[in-house]
Amino acid sequence: MSDIHLEVIPDPGLGNASYIVDLGDGGALVVDPSRDLRAHRARLERSGLRPRWTAETHLHADFTSGTREFAHSDGAEILASAAGGRSFRHRGLADGDELDLGGLTLRALGTPGHTDEHLSYLLLDGAKPLGVFTGGSLLVSSAARTDLVDPSRTEELARAQYRSLQRLLDLPDEVAVWPTHGAGSFCSAPASSRRVSTIGTEKAANPLLQASGEDEFVRLLTAGLGSYPAYFDRLPEVNRLGPPLLPGAPTMPALAEDDVRRRLSSGALLIDVRPVGAFARSHVPGAVSIALRDQFASWLGWVVDPDRPVVVVRDADQDPAEILWQAVKIGHNSIVGELADGMSAWTGPTSSIPLYTAAEAVRAMPNAAVWDVRQRSEFAAGHVPRAVSIELGSLAAEAPRSDEVLVMCGHGERAMTAASLAPASSVAVLAGGPADLAAATGTSLVEGS
Repeated sequence: MSDIHLEVIPDPGLGNASYIVDLGDGGALVVDPSRDLRAHRARLERSGLRPRWTAETHLHADFTSGTREFAHSDGAEILASAAGGRSFRHRGLADGDELDLGGLTLRALGTPGHTDEHLSYLLLDGAKPLGVFTGGSLLVSSAARTDLVDPSRTEELARAQYRSLQRLLDLPDEVAVWPTHGAGSFCSAPASSRRVSTIGTEKAANPLLQASGEDEFVRLLTAGLGSYPAYFDRLPEVNRLGPPLLPGAPTMPALAEDDVRRRLSSGALLIDVRPVGAFARSHVPGAVSIALRDQFASWLGWVVDPDRPVVVVRDADQDPAEILWQAVKIGHNSIVGELADGMSAWTGPTSSIPLYTAAEAVRAMPNAAVWDVRQRSEFAAGHVPRAVSIELGSLAAEAPRSDEVLVMCGHGERAMTAASLAPASSVAVLAGGPADLAAATGTSLVEGS
């Protein structure tokens, strides 16, 4: 059965991948699914498969696990580390444990580092290893961060990560590498957009694996650690306890304007998911802009308290299911409804935020403070000389009070979120990135912090 049938289920917003393995008898193994199972169910139905087993490589910090949903709805058996302390029914596995999948064998490999209880899963056909689900250990061109469990243990876990990678590198070069985290994930910083790889390719091309030894590996890995969304600190415990089972697809009731006003006066937050141009022209005062795109979940989880009730404003052509599922998969279950008929139904006062091209910004705000709200690594790779680095996720704590501010990011979405939160009397957003503003001001981008 060496001709393995495996499907990759990407989540480009979170930078992750899940996997479905066709076991050849109508059953399937599903690895690291999130709570948003729409793509998984479509693939399984198309292939006529039933999930028989579903495996977790570790206690995830960046999404809520969907394994319990498969167990409840399809009778799938959950496979996970015995050391993880999960409080729901599962088969606890330890290093070296094997499971007969009916022709294929799954072997648990203890690979701590990203988390203490991390397991990789080696898929074998007889004695022949076919591939390894590496979760947050060996990634394409990288390895996952080791500061999420406890920042004070970052180096300790980085050394454990090094030893785990050495173990995986003992596998034959042709063995496939199927990681969970990838490009775009805040759990890692891979240089490659490829989702899968092989042991041989990683030996030859992974920058971390070119380190001269453990000490250099630790230095390289920990030097690349950036900030991460606030919800990462709470989701491992949510996943240990087991996310509550969903009674059905999440819903978002339509709320009349008077109802929305009452909820806002009682502490609810209005999240406007429309494109930045629409928000810039007109929005409800106090609304926070988080444009609906692949990365919506990350920024929702980073800047919004998960316990605060949320009311949504959207355009008619924006899919409410996409909004809700992105929220659910990061443990945000507090969306209480949406403004019925969107902004066209709002009769109260409105606000606007100027959205300038670079040339317009230079003319209109020549002396404004420039806030670059990209990640520190992006800022260090190239920024305009007068810009101040204030990451969007840290804006509430770091932003100085300013009379006039031009906010920028790479395109405008993060900048508009920042502008809607900014403590400034006059704020505008750059429609574009640092290269555009540098060209308009006749300057060159500067590297470094």
